[in-house]
Amino acid sequence: MNVSSIQNLAAQVSAPSEPGAARLLRDEQRNLIQAVKAVNASGMLGQDNELTFVQDRTLRRAVAQIVNKQTGEVVDQIPAEYVLRMAEELNRG
Repeated sequence: MNVSSIQNLAAQVSAPSEPGAARLLRDEQRNLIQAVKAVNASGMLGQDNELTFVQDRTLRRAVAQIVNKQTGEVVDQIPAEYVLRMAEELNRG
């Protein structure tokens, strides 16, 4: 499983200034990581695929991807790549 993608996403999220909010954010990240590990351990996506989360560099938004572990190919993602590019165009315009 590609936990580094999840950890990179968590590291890129700006930390809130309130201690309580920071703790809540860490708890949410921990829950997300546990959920991703559970999905990947279940084999629901097949033995060659895994769920990962990355951050779109341009929009700074989380993207869920199903990735082939052998080839690194993105099998599917939410939101789709074309949706991300449309949002990028709208932000520029």
